[in-house]
Amino acid sequence: MKHIIRTLILAFFSVQLFAQIPDTFQWLPDGSGYRDVSDDGIVEISLPSMQEKILVSNAQLKNGDKPLTIRSYTISKTGDKVLIYTNTKRVWRYDTRGDYWVFDMVSKTLKQLGKGLPASSLMFAKFSPDGKKAGYVSQHNVYAEDLQSGQVTQLTKDGTDRVINGTFDWVYEEEFDCRDGFRWSDDSKSVAYWQLDARKIRNFLMINTTDSIYSFNVPVEYPKVGETPSPYKIGVVDVASAQTKWMNIPGDPQNTYLPRMEWSGVPDELVVQQLNRKQNESTLLYINTKDGSAKPFYTEKDAAWIDIKSRWEDDPMGWDWINGGKEFLWVSEKDGWRHTYRVSRDGKKETLITAGNFDMINPVRIDEKNNAYYFMASPDNATQSYLYKVSLDGKGKAERLTPADQSGTHAYEISPAAKFAQHSFSNAKTAPLREWLALPKHIALDPEHSIARSASKINSAKTNIEFFKVKTAEGVEVDAWMVKPTNFDPAKKYPIVFTVYGEAAGSTVKDVYGTGRNRLYAGSMADDGYIYASMDNRGTPSPKGSAWRKAIYKNIGTINIRDMDGAATAMFKQFPFIDTSRVAVHGWSGGGSSTLNLLFQYPEHFKTGIAVAAVANQLTYDNIYQERYMGIPQENREDFVKGSPITYAKNLRGNLLYIHGTGDDNVHYQNAEMLVNELIKNNKVFQFMPYPNRSHGIYEGEGTSQHLRTLFTDYLRKNCPPGGR
Repeated sequence: MKHIIRTLILAFFSVQLFAQIPDTFQWLPDGSGYRDVSDDGIVEISLPSMQEKILVSNAQLKNGDKPLTIRSYTISKTGDKVLIYTNTKRVWRYDTRGDYWVFDMVSKTLKQLGKGLPASSLMFAKFSPDGKKAGYVSQHNVYAEDLQSGQVTQLTKDGTDRVINGTFDWVYEEEFDCRDGFRWSDDSKSVAYWQLDARKIRNFLMINTTDSIYSFNVPVEYPKVGETPSPYKIGVVDVASAQTKWMNIPGDPQNTYLPRMEWSGVPDELVVQQLNRKQNESTLLYINTKDGSAKPFYTEKDAAWIDIKSRWEDDPMGWDWINGGKEFLWVSEKDGWRHTYRVSRDGKKETLITAGNFDMINPVRIDEKNNAYYFMASPDNATQSYLYKVSLDGKGKAERLTPADQSGTHAYEISPAAKFAQHSFSNAKTAPLREWLALPKHIALDPEHSIARSASKINSAKTNIEFFKVKTAEGVEVDAWMVKPTNFDPAKKYPIVFTVYGEAAGSTVKDVYGTGRNRLYAGSMADDGYIYASMDNRGTPSPKGSAWRKAIYKNIGTINIRDMDGAATAMFKQFPFIDTSRVAVHGWSGGGSSTLNLLFQYPEHFKTGIAVAAVANQLTYDNIYQERYMGIPQENREDFVKGSPITYAKNLRGNLLYIHGTGDDNVHYQNAEMLVNELIKNNKVFQFMPYPNRSHGIYEGEGTSQHLRTLFTDYLRKNCPPGGR
């Protein structure tokens, strides 16, 4: 459910929208410059001179008459080979399978990997540390290929559509961001990999009725809430013999999760993170790969849930070792705030680094040489984000590096050794600006084209957006924003349209460019005479401390809906120009669920709703997401029922447009039909739009996006007419 909101928030920055496929922008290992893809091929740019040289030209990447289209690339550690990812295809959410080619920079030759395997079937190819081999996954099996001889060794042979080696099933991918499921050992002799046995869970059968005369099933290995997950195993396969040894990890693999696994830096040793089924207990273990034995060394518990690395970094891969492998960095909310700790290798000693009553939003760079840790935070405004630096040894206070006169949301790509940075900035009234910086003093490399020199562009966008706080009747202070109509007249009353999300996967109140714009509306809401607004309730992932975020535990569909209604009613009192007879709300995915709940639970306030791809019944969603935030339904089923929109469908008074793709593998179309049945049973009149064979994003097919905008706009204008009165 996190996909839609996350995409909208991140789309304005050079942030990867998914993990484990390398970005085309890559720092040089020594931090002296970077690489990227240009019209000429792969180029290397030196800093601060910005001098460019072509590393691999398009002419060198020709396959037939045309050069390869570079989706991403990797340079070997030895710097003599380039791995090119191309001809990509989608797997559920992202294009994680395709073809891989290796360009040898010494011999100037271009060779395709896995030539005998089906086209566009290779996943997560990567060089071995010694640069002599490449590993990859194809059709749920792991392979190693010798780059000199071209010999391919199939390391696993039991992969099927349901036995998954080297990658993950649907729910691990969606909710843990786990996609790349194998790791080369440091000596290049072994590969550690996950195996998930989806035979132990049920397939959800979607039905495709549009691509042939006879309909057919589209199975998705999808464990519903209350169902046990696919059991996992960790195997370590010897590349020379293709023999796998299975690790002995304690705990029931069908009642625990293993979202992280890496080589520990010590020979023949892995480090893993295991979560219990409820995801409120985390255990770190070292695994001896010679005998398969496991040794727990660091445990953490939480009354609600424990987030994993992908919560604050898109990529759950990697372990942040420091001090020559004697310590590592770990993120925890154990003191009520999200903070970074340095922990001894045995887990017995830890030092808080980012101390203070604020949240570390996300790490940016570890600069061990200069005893510095760079991270994002915003202690005074939860809608914004700034760069901070603190001593890596935990001594001293964090120092803000982002200039005080650049209020808004910032993003930084900091080079190894933290000498340079690419800096992006925007706010709701400022289109994205970028500059190159020298750190740690935050000085622009090119003052003539710096963000500071672009001061005239800051807050120059023509939008009437205002950020403010309101307090609900329960005393909860909520961040909100409002875009007033063009040519606003305070003596008139205007309709208000709320956009909502409301769950733990995302926030809608962000001081970032794009906030206040509705991509589903054909035209300008402000010009047409609408107030557009949003509010963030308890349970959204704002940097306001864990008590704020975890208030939603076992309360999805109740406390968040109460907060949103409370914020809306407070706004009705505070702003007399809101026409309370014309109040609309819309949302997608979790926001669709919130839309339904607001319309059904508070029909006296919300008169029109447009819900897209909503979870109408919480008992239909996946186990990892729903159990993390709600518990296990066998223990507290009443909370799931209490929070589900379908429970309150009988209360519908106003206007409802419900939209869902029949091919949605995330929030299944069954939600729509269950809700439709309940509305029919209670004789409720509504409008329903199924999009045949479209997924959760409802964008596939010619004309789909335009039709959705037209439908949305037409329904809103008819049922919540625009304009001041």
